[in-house]
Amino acid sequence: MVLTAAQSNAATSKATPTPTAKTTAKPSAKPTVSPKATAKATTKATKKATVKKKPRKKVTVSPSPKAIWPPVGFKANGEVFAKIPTAKELVGTASNSKVLTAQLAQQVDGVAICEKYSCGAVQVASLNGCTWWEVNAKLIGQTSATDKTLKTFGSIRTLVGPTTDKQITTILLISQEPLELRHVVTNISAICHHDPSTENIPSTTYKTATN
Repeated sequence: MVLTAAQSNAATSKATPTPTAKTTAKPSAKPTVSPKATAKATTKATKKATVKKKPRKKVTVSPSPKAIWPPVGFKANGEVFAKIPTAKELVGTASNSKVLTAQLAQQVDGVAICEKYSCGAVQVASLNGCTWWEVNAKLIGQTSATDKTLKTFGSIRTLVGPTTDKQITTILLISQEPLELRHVVTNISAICHHDPSTENIPSTTYKTATN
């Protein structure tokens, strides 16, 4: 709050001296604090100082479930497991595999390789890992548009690099036969090698059948 003083002017015939009164300030009484008030203040201060922290709740982390082995849909032959993926599974696998994506992105005459040639695929894994893989397959189809007799048009041999224990890898099998002939990649066999390879890896070889 702001206090303001008003100024007044009075006309007098004689100037009368105004006595000055000395004002003696009386000593103010010191405030006294009752023992009860002191006790209450001390109690409050003590309570604030002795606030206990709530113990943290222990978080129990459950171990992640073990991976299913052998994988669902895989067929076993000794230590080797193999499965023919569906088109949908192949697309899903390619979305998480840079190698497979790069293979499918290859182009021949401006067309994606598996949109120009008949292709197949196989997923393989081994209990003990492999130094390199060898996959062999046949390309089979109708003899002609009028002759539905099945015949072998060629063979595919694909080599890929190493895998670790129980590592699943998808191997693309590419022929050199036109896709419009609707040939099928079949009779697929996968070999897990543990010895060093003297061949070029990765590589794919297609041989036309002589029959």
